[in-house]
Amino acid sequence: MKSALDPFTILFTTTLTCAVLAVAMYSMHVSFRREVAGVGYWACGLLCMVGAGGLFLSRGLLPDELVLPAANTCLVWGIGLSMVGTRRFFGAPPGWRIFHAVWVLELAAILWWLLAEPSFPRRATAFSFLVAVFYLDQLRLVWRHRTPHFTSWFFGVLLALQVVNVLTRGVAAMFINGEAADLMQRSPLVNVYLALANFMTLLMTVAFLMLATRKLQKILEQRSTHDPLTGVLNRRGFLQGFSGVRARQQRHDSPLSLMAIDLDLFKAINDQHGHAQGDKVLVHVASVVMRSVRQCDLVARFGGEEFVVLLPETALPQAQQLAQRIQAQLHECQQPGVPSCTISIGVASQQTPAESLDSLLSRADAALYRAKANGRNRTEISAHTPLAA
Repeated sequence: MKSALDPFTILFTTTLTCAVLAVAMYSMHVSFRREVAGVGYWACGLLCMVGAGGLFLSRGLLPDELVLPAANTCLVWGIGLSMVGTRRFFGAPPGWRIFHAVWVLELAAILWWLLAEPSFPRRATAFSFLVAVFYLDQLRLVWRHRTPHFTSWFFGVLLALQVVNVLTRGVAAMFINGEAADLMQRSPLVNVYLALANFMTLLMTVAFLMLATRKLQKILEQRSTHDPLTGVLNRRGFLQGFSGVRARQQRHDSPLSLMAIDLDLFKAINDQHGHAQGDKVLVHVASVVMRSVRQCDLVARFGGEEFVVLLPETALPQAQQLAQRIQAQLHECQQPGVPSCTISIGVASQQTPAESLDSLLSRADAALYRAKANGRNRTEISAHTPLAA
């Protein structure tokens, strides 16, 4: 009875699927190369695997002395480029020394045990243990940068299974029956290995695409809620964050304060030093504010030179002290090459849990205007006012 797992069919299907995935990877690389690194290397790696599959399928049409070294080299390049892509994705050096060392050793082993001392078991053993280096390196990176999300664990588990798979083939070729591990032979061991290896390769590609897509999603979400210049929240992100803070504040009946911050004479800074220097001033002020507040506080740029800071579980006196500390930090932390500046701050504390954000912002803005009118570079607090019925 003919085996249901035909090596030719498995290789052809895998080669075709790799070509499709390479197109998908390349499309993502072209569109988001700055946002998600490493995808281009994976696309090139898949193309190398397509080349390797085509060469393996041509056995019988071309001499083995040409096909086998070329096919194995393409395959090693494909796996190695996926390692380079994974390294770049996680912000690590590309690891070209490892890449070149492995493929050169593999090519030398193939040529020696194909032409000088023909031995398929030794070729299979060398290939298996050398490509395991690529998978182990990726597994190390995934473990180091692991997150609780499913995609991270999924990719890591697949890499671990692939390491076991290729090492099992290497051990089988060395100690059990080397010829039985020939990928084009119809044997149970070859069929299981070939199906599993090709299936795992495709699954790992899909898992990496899932990782890249999740990272891209987080980047796009951040862009929609953060100011691109200063990195703090924009108005939309602030309103989203306020909803969560407001819900917690109402449950625990805790105080809530808000600071309205405006740079003094910012137009004069732009006119005198130019808008590029003005941008540096905005970035510097935002960084000083971010270093001064807590992780639970919300810092947002509402447009131009105006910033807003929401302070959960903070009463008016503590908010006033923080505002004065921010002004002192800005004076002390002047950066070389960045024009000096001062800020005025208005502080308001929520009068009742039912007070709206618009009312709180309005009272903080009124205090800010008083700080401007009273000489700038100062902090004013909002007096309690009757709320509209």
